[in-house]
Amino acid sequence: MKKNVVLVGLFLAVAFWMQAAAQDMTGLKKRVAVINFEDRSGYGHQIGNGVADMLVTSLVESDQFIVIERNELDEVLKEQGLGQSGLVTPQSAAKVGQLLGVQRIITGSVTEFGSKKNKVGGGFGGFNLGVSTTTARVAVDLRIVDTNTGEITMAKTGEGEDNSTGLDNVGIQDIDFHNSSTWDNTQLGIAARTAINQCVEYITDDMQGLPWEGKIIKADGATIYMKPGSKGGVQPGMVFAVYRAGEALIDPDTGISLGSEESKIGEIQYTADIGEGKAGKALVKSGTGFAAGDLVRLK
Repeated sequence: MKKNVVLVGLFLAVAFWMQAAAQDMTGLKKRVAVINFEDRSGYGHQIGNGVADMLVTSLVESDQFIVIERNELDEVLKEQGLGQSGLVTPQSAAKVGQLLGVQRIITGSVTEFGSKKNKVGGGFGGFNLGVSTTTARVAVDLRIVDTNTGEITMAKTGEGEDNSTGLDNVGIQDIDFHNSSTWDNTQLGIAARTAINQCVEYITDDMQGLPWEGKIIKADGATIYMKPGSKGGVQPGMVFAVYRAGEALIDPDTGISLGSEESKIGEIQYTADIGEGKAGKALVKSGTGFAAGDLVRLK
């Protein structure tokens, strides 16, 4: 009798562990998109685009986010009649974000980008001596937009400065944002990297308490197609709740969305990847009437 009780206890413990493992949601990634930054530094030469590319790369390398590919973002911006620029308004950025299925849109501007030479003079024994040092400085004004409301959830400045000696100075023709092995060994590159690393920290902090969210692409009977798949950390066996958003509540004074009421319509269980993990299939566990655009959330 005791042996049977022990076996039942072990079975229940293993079953509980397997269910807990299947529902380990710590690896789920949230979706963001980065719009090219405006260049307000006066430096020119596509600096806003290059700094935005650095941010995209750093966000991907952090392995915490799904960052929308540039060609997909360009297509939506083109359809909406918007340029790849930080000049878009928070409201238009939110609309783009909703079309892309992201939770945050990152915009901003490069306000400082360049270097200056400082000369320290002195005299000794009748001779005039001077030492020159070069300081590189980069500043990025970051704005993070909630795609549900169009509100700016965070506005901060990432700053970087370097006055190291023995590093290469870089001219306009030598700037290569995509070649970190050489760019990061220049004074401007170090300053830019420091500013971008601060921006990544700000974005991570802003999204820390943001609930994970996916979306249904298509419903075919008991089979549900959703995004993301394993690219977003979703694994077979995970169970999610599905919600349907009601009519948007618009502030009559500002025209900004205040969100909408949502109702839970059922639950689904993820089964397999499709599209190289960008999307996947799930089976209905409960509920009916699922449709494209329904929101997938944690239980």
